[in-house]
Amino acid sequence: MLDAATFRDIAYTNPANRQLIEGLAELGLPQCHLTAGCLFQTVWNVLSNRPPLENIKDYDVFYFDDSDLSWEAEDAVIRRVSPLAEALGLPVEVKNQARVHLWYPQRFGGGYPQLHSALDGIARYLVRCTCVGIDTATGEVIAPDGFADLEAGLLRINPLFPQPGKWQTKAETYRIRWPWLRVVEA
Repeated sequence: MLDAATFRDIAYTNPANRQLIEGLAELGLPQCHLTAGCLFQTVWNVLSNRPPLENIKDYDVFYFDDSDLSWEAEDAVIRRVSPLAEALGLPVEVKNQARVHLWYPQRFGGGYPQLHSALDGIARYLVRCTCVGIDTATGEVIAPDGFADLEAGLLRINPLFPQPGKWQTKAETYRIRWPWLRVVEA
């Protein structure tokens, strides 16, 4: 049965995850977490007897800094992370969760609440079982919805961010790469 320790162990079978976490820890970004696809997709790969790095689109980094909500401040952090990403040869996306509400409506349509922590952002992925992260400073695993659906391959809409059309599209992209996953309607 998947628990936090087992999840972390499996996530670390992807050497890029471990290297990113270690490198990000050295940067000391506030509330910094490696999150989403690089973690849960590594788990699905292992459960599918595939190489841990297979089908991983990108590596998401969330941090939270509400002291400066400008694009320039976020861009400066992105530039700080860039040498690490380039050295590892990874597509890394860095997002300050304190400012998502400022750009989300224009980029994706619809509203987005102002968040109060990086954990708030992790908890709002479209698909519930993908709400996972690892704190880069402490190694703590974050999984607000637990691990049962992740392990069972059950794709449910996230009630904290119910976007049925976007959720369905996202779930289907996962099913294309991992056909054993199952979409569960609410």
